[in-house]
Amino acid sequence: MNNLAQTYQSQGKWKEAQSIQAQVLEMRNRILGVDHPDTLSSMNNLAYAFQSQGKWEEAEPVHVQALNMQTKILGPEHPDTLTSMNNLAYTFKSQGKWKEAELMHMQVLDM
Repeated sequence: MNNLAQTYQSQGKWKEAQSIQAQVLEMRNRILGVDHPDTLSSMNNLAYAFQSQGKWEEAEPVHVQALNMQTKILGPEHPDTLTSMNNLAYTFKSQGKWKEAELMHMQVLDM
């Protein structure tokens, strides 16, 4: 299902991709658990589907949750954690939250 969502994203079918990403996240939560790296990846994929549609307010809490969990589970210097920090910073910037974006980018650079 994740591959289908990515195919939709490649085609610019963001609503379809978002729907499938939400289903994949729910399934991975249920089957693998919330702490599994694949579940965390699905969180980021769903947030990306939101941000690709300009749904910044919906993307932000998903990015925050993914980042918090990745920091806890993978550690603050893990590449996936750093990518999530960058994604969240981009989401902040896109909402005009310049200070939050700057601070997040600085944290990435400090790692």
